[in-house]
Amino acid sequence: MAEEKHRERNKAPAELQITAEQILLEAYEHKSDPLNKTKVKIADLEELQEFQRRTRQGYEDALRRNRLDFGQWMRYAQFEIDQKDLRRARSIFERALEINPHHVPLWIRYIDSEIKTRNINHARNLFDRAVTLLPRVDKLWFRYVQTEEILQNINGTRHVFKRWMQWEPDTPAWDAYVNFEKRYDELDNVRKIYNQYVIIHPTPETWLKWTRFEEDYGESSTVREVFTAAIDTLQSEKLIAQFAKWEGSQKEWERARAIFKFGLIKFPKSTLINEELTHFEKQYGDKDGIEDSILLKRKQKYESELEQDPLDYDTWWAYLSLLDDYPIQTRREAFENAVAHTPTSLEKVHWKRYIFLWIKYAIFEELYGDVESARSIYKRATKITPKQFTFSKLWILYSNFEIRHGDLSQARKLLGFSIGKYPKQKTFRHYIALEIKLKEFDRVRKIYEKNVETFPQRADVWIEFAELESELNDLDRARAIFEIALDAVTTGENALVWEKYVEFEVDLNEYERARAIYQKMLEKKLDDARAWIKCALFELTVPTEKQMADYQRQVEESGDDELEFEFAITDEAKTRAREVFEKALRHFKKVDAKEKRVVMFEALKQFESTHGDDTSQEKLEKRLPTVVKKKKTLEDGTIKEYYDYIFPDDQKMSKFLEMAKKWKKQ
Repeated sequence: MAEEKHRERNKAPAELQITAEQILLEAYEHKSDPLNKTKVKIADLEELQEFQRRTRQGYEDALRRNRLDFGQWMRYAQFEIDQKDLRRARSIFERALEINPHHVPLWIRYIDSEIKTRNINHARNLFDRAVTLLPRVDKLWFRYVQTEEILQNINGTRHVFKRWMQWEPDTPAWDAYVNFEKRYDELDNVRKIYNQYVIIHPTPETWLKWTRFEEDYGESSTVREVFTAAIDTLQSEKLIAQFAKWEGSQKEWERARAIFKFGLIKFPKSTLINEELTHFEKQYGDKDGIEDSILLKRKQKYESELEQDPLDYDTWWAYLSLLDDYPIQTRREAFENAVAHTPTSLEKVHWKRYIFLWIKYAIFEELYGDVESARSIYKRATKITPKQFTFSKLWILYSNFEIRHGDLSQARKLLGFSIGKYPKQKTFRHYIALEIKLKEFDRVRKIYEKNVETFPQRADVWIEFAELESELNDLDRARAIFEIALDAVTTGENALVWEKYVEFEVDLNEYERARAIYQKMLEKKLDDARAWIKCALFELTVPTEKQMADYQRQVEESGDDELEFEFAITDEAKTRAREVFEKALRHFKKVDAKEKRVVMFEALKQFESTHGDDTSQEKLEKRLPTVVKKKKTLEDGTIKEYYDYIFPDDQKMSKFLEMAKKWKKQ
């Protein structure tokens, strides 16, 4: 029998001791100076009014562009509060609530502003409005009761809690109600609350909270009554175990044994009750042989089950875990016996559980210092695995094992063999992550090349490859990879490649290249309405040369290369977008694709509603198609009704051609 090896460790304190104060001092000395904003000094009332006007105009302009930016609404209101203009601040909050009355942070900010300015009744009114509109949002109720209690309005707090409980909230709300009454020693109220609590949330945890309360504030008889009522209601193994445990703490050992006996009758296979009974007997019963007998009984049970079904790998796993305190040789023999039973079917779920036994075996040998045995187990596991299963986890753990023991070359060979014979994305990603950590980017490129060669239809692999080259600042290689991917990926993921390619160029501020990509996409997807819409909306994101120059100047002045680029949408950009929409409409009209013309008109309508004016919207309304019902005769003579679209643009062209024919005859 092999014996476990123990290594002596030097437990003497280190010569150089590093204190927490030294770490904090070093961090403080190396911290960067904060960026100080330019301070504006206001000399008189006229300058103050001008400052307020400009700031308000800025907020209003921003909200016109995006009225759903509730952070902007709250900053706007806070500005008015800072200016001591509560009337304007309330008006701003109310405007924001009209847009989305269900935005909880907005309600909280509104209420906090009233409390900070000591308008308590205003805050109460807002709380009532909020909880009436959003009765299921616990955060609002919590703030409501917290505010009332801080104001020492105890009866008001209790009234709010009662209103809240009518909505049957989750357990934290009931716990808060209980704690509130306990703070003011209203124990009878607490019992009334628990009577409702266990009805709304009839779970063992709720009943146990009640029993703990009675243990702290009641008598043993009341605790016993609550436990009895709980078991009569739920008959939960957890409640039975806790009841018996409590009786043991009261030195009512016969009562405890009777409860355990009742529990085992109700739940004969309950692990919890058996464990608690064992613990109880250890404390109050005959300790000789109790633990050994229980473990032996369980071990015999597992062995009996494995004799009947040696391919039950879940039972093998439990059996091997049970042997954790047994001698090493006994455990090794059990492992060998477990892995000797190979699955007879080719279902992956069976093989997966079986392979995990090999992994557990290898880790066991490594933990006990037998590196060669662990290596041998990994080799045997990789050879026994059927060819149709990859089990990348096995190869990854095997390679990590070799790395831990200093054989990086062997780890690379294992991963290379795995991606060559059993290619799987999980293995590829692990291999790539390993080489990136080692800064071996040439190896990373080769692995990616193998990956895209193996999985040419996976857009995410091509995109990750291109992003790697972008991070390495090799932009030409990144562009070349995207170009190859556009031709290689022919599945539905092709659209993702186009999208990421455009994002890549936009992040580099290469808007002309991005536009060229969209043009190339339209050449290949001429009949794809979504491609036309994306191309049109892209034009709105292209800044003018002046805007780019201003941005570059801001970057140079701030010294921040990652400064956020924000710019207003110009009329020129809107015109370019409209031209794309019109070009798409002409194309779909030419090929008589009425459904796609309707889609383009709907997209153009949304565009004009957001970026157009009254004139452009009115002009578009006159061009929108109408739906008409038509009839046609089928080959069998039956008449079928169908819906068709009438486009005003087509009618205008028909009238023009008719007038031209009349003129020619004259």
